[in-house]
Amino acid sequence: MPTLRLALCQVNPTVGDLAGNAALVRDWTRQAADVGAQLVAFPEMALTGYPVEDLVFRRSFVAASQAALRRLAADLAADGLGDLAVVVGYLDADGPPQVAGDAEPGRGARNAAALLHRGEVVATYFKHHLPNYGVFDEDRYFLPGDMLTVVRVAGVDMALTICEDLWQAGGPFAAARQAGVGLVVNINGSPYELNKDDIRLPLVRRRAAEAGAAIAYVNMIGGQDELVFEGDSMVVGADGELLARAPQFVEHLLVHDLALPAAAEPAGADAELADGLRVVRAAVGELPPAPTGPAVTGGLIAPVADEAEVWHALVLGLRDYVNKNRFPSVVLGLSGGIDSAVVAALAVDALGADRVVGVSLPSQHSSEHSREDAAELAKRTGLDYRTEPIQPMVDTFLANMSLSGVTVENLQARVRGVILMALSNQEGHLVLTTGNKSELAVGYSTLYGDSVGGFNPVKDVWKTLIWRLAKWRNADAARRGETPPIPENSIGKPPSAELSPGQLDSDTLPDYDVLDPILIGYVDGDLGRDGLVESGHDPAVVDKVLRMVDTAEYKRRQSAPGTKISMKAFGRDRRLPITNRWREKG
Repeated sequence: MPTLRLALCQVNPTVGDLAGNAALVRDWTRQAADVGAQLVAFPEMALTGYPVEDLVFRRSFVAASQAALRRLAADLAADGLGDLAVVVGYLDADGPPQVAGDAEPGRGARNAAALLHRGEVVATYFKHHLPNYGVFDEDRYFLPGDMLTVVRVAGVDMALTICEDLWQAGGPFAAARQAGVGLVVNINGSPYELNKDDIRLPLVRRRAAEAGAAIAYVNMIGGQDELVFEGDSMVVGADGELLARAPQFVEHLLVHDLALPAAAEPAGADAELADGLRVVRAAVGELPPAPTGPAVTGGLIAPVADEAEVWHALVLGLRDYVNKNRFPSVVLGLSGGIDSAVVAALAVDALGADRVVGVSLPSQHSSEHSREDAAELAKRTGLDYRTEPIQPMVDTFLANMSLSGVTVENLQARVRGVILMALSNQEGHLVLTTGNKSELAVGYSTLYGDSVGGFNPVKDVWKTLIWRLAKWRNADAARRGETPPIPENSIGKPPSAELSPGQLDSDTLPDYDVLDPILIGYVDGDLGRDGLVESGHDPAVVDKVLRMVDTAEYKRRQSAPGTKISMKAFGRDRRLPITNRWREKG
């Protein structure tokens, strides 16, 4: 059986940076060549970044992607890397955008993969299954491919597929079996969700069985607006055995020697296969010599605990949002509470303490222990700590306006927001807001106050998970002999906005261990009132919570973006009308 040395390049591209992404491909192909790789694969749309969203409709961008692909093929050859077979994802089109007046039936933008060899684009493949659920709108942007591209590489027949092709039965993987391939390369831009890695491996095994072939699965890493990609690239044998698996949330070169069945003689080009797909065959010339000596194995990375996985996802999402948008630093309000403490610790992990400014913004209602806890966190993490008392500014408002009750509470939050935005304008920081998903769900925030910010690292994190993350981060620091970043007082004390004397969150909300399961069922699970009550929740509490969620949609629509970690994040996933009279009957 021929042996092929695969190199799966788990890299972090940037949307729109065609030159930078091409340089990334050239650099990682060089690294692959240095370890003797013959076949190198990069993630879905690695050349353009992913997702490109409405950039698809710009003909200038499509043309630039096509030109960048041809230039990349030539540059790889000029780099002395032309003998390697390189699979790279890019944006292609075989006609005008479908939304254009000159659109042509069956033609348009394509989510594409290309195989590059000796300065040429040897073969292309257009993604067949286009996801149109959750965060995906690919039916809006692309037309599906109707062919299976099979390339003969070093005596092995290899099929090209892209991401969603793997998630649906039939189509390219069924066609791959009929085409008699020995290997399916699947390039991905598969966004992170908690526990998705537990689903992915069984899925790849099912497709390996369906195709009767080994699968090389390569996924990107990195943050792109609300999305974060965790990698988790892998090689699975035709028998379903996991042969190699990459770590999550880091760039990685996964190199593995794979023994594959020799290709049979082709049945002929353009044969019709499963689901009406056509097989289109191509071949590459001579590759670098087959590997000799002991076989190289990519290794198996064991999964980590949920809290560690989420923490790394949030750190990566924040780091890339800040760095890819070229912010020099971040600023946030430090209240001494658990949410701002977790966001501060995330920011320091993501950017380093020298790029994080924490501001204590005490009012007359701020407790001494909260001020001390904020100062203690700053001491433990080393961030730039400042104090800006808000009471004189609040008093100025109250001297000129007749305000009372909750309006005065909201005024305090809005004064804090004004200060943070002023520091942002003056010094160039990105303001981080710190409201968790539970608070966003029920509208427990002040619009243009504590909701002020350009990015929210914990937007998709339920309050009960906030506490778990804080405890995990401290325990992880202790395990490594470091100072735990989050004061125990911030973790243990009852949560409070401290906007009035003795105020606690529980004055307004059910306890979070009661609230969160209701919210998870309603928001993430789309359960109605009856389903929630049947699950064992108190009907009166359910009615109260659902009323709060339904009336807070206008606030959520104005909230800052934040890293998605759940199956249904506010914004990209859960899209409900603001003007909406439907209510669950109670």
